[in-house]
Amino acid sequence: MKLTEEMLIAVLMGGPGTEREVSIVSGKAVLKALKDKGYQAVGVEVFDVTPALPKGTDLVFNVVHGTFGEDGGLQKYLEGLGIPYTGAGVKSSEVAFDKNLSKECFLNNGVPTPGSELVDCSNGVRLPEMVVPFVVKPPREGSSVGIRVVKKESEVLPAMEHAAEFSTDLLVEEFVEGRELTVGVLDGEVFPVVEIAPPEGDWYDMETKYPWLSGKEVGSQYTCPADLTPEEMSIVQAAAKKAHDALGIEVYSRVDVLLTSLGNPFVLEANTIPGMTETSLLPMSAVEAGYSFGDLCVKIAELSLAARLQ
Repeated sequence: MKLTEEMLIAVLMGGPGTEREVSIVSGKAVLKALKDKGYQAVGVEVFDVTPALPKGTDLVFNVVHGTFGEDGGLQKYLEGLGIPYTGAGVKSSEVAFDKNLSKECFLNNGVPTPGSELVDCSNGVRLPEMVVPFVVKPPREGSSVGIRVVKKESEVLPAMEHAAEFSTDLLVEEFVEGRELTVGVLDGEVFPVVEIAPPEGDWYDMETKYPWLSGKEVGSQYTCPADLTPEEMSIVQAAAKKAHDALGIEVYSRVDVLLTSLGNPFVLEANTIPGMTETSLLPMSAVEAGYSFGDLCVKIAELSLAARLQ
């Protein structure tokens, strides 16, 4: 369904979660892109779970990363109001955002993913049975919030205690040594692969993703398209598409994949509201696929309108 200049698009940004600042930067970029394309767009900063929308809103462009915006909460709220919104629906958002649920979905659908263990810390912090090295993850946070890479026994308890500050049902995942890659998917089209190279000695966390948030001088470096053989590119893209489809994600996503030295892909997660900042990876890969940033925003909006109004 085509956007028209008469439609009012509310670009939602911010939110109550830990990714608020990044979301606002993403939202401002999307707002500018839509206005530059000649559309009637207004920015709406979200502070709670009942955001007020401008009267006559025809479409919500959701750029609220993480909690509420990405976990199905905002989607459910907007469906209650009868207002169409961009991106994944309620159910696919809930499953993709919850690392435990998405892990189960990957395993049930043959998506290659690291081995894992679910540790229940509801009655106090417990240690996993898995041997190091592994990665400890709170299941319902985005942008690597609360995640710790554990390579020594002495790091296990502090990592579990840290993750337990965010959740009690912790995902402990085998540490896979490999190249960090990410793949955009838009309406079944798989974009060129992006390779992520965190600063030496670091890993891809909030600080290396967004150095301007933490005051770091150097952040992660990105290569698009990634320096992969055609076979490797195909393997990684196929794994990403399989994960996107298994989760039932509507319209678009960005899927994180590790590729080992033996050429085996391991899917980590799918992001249903990926970053849309100047350093974000979905827009970077979209450019390689032939979409300007403005074109990408319009395409997401039009595909989403069609999906919601079916």
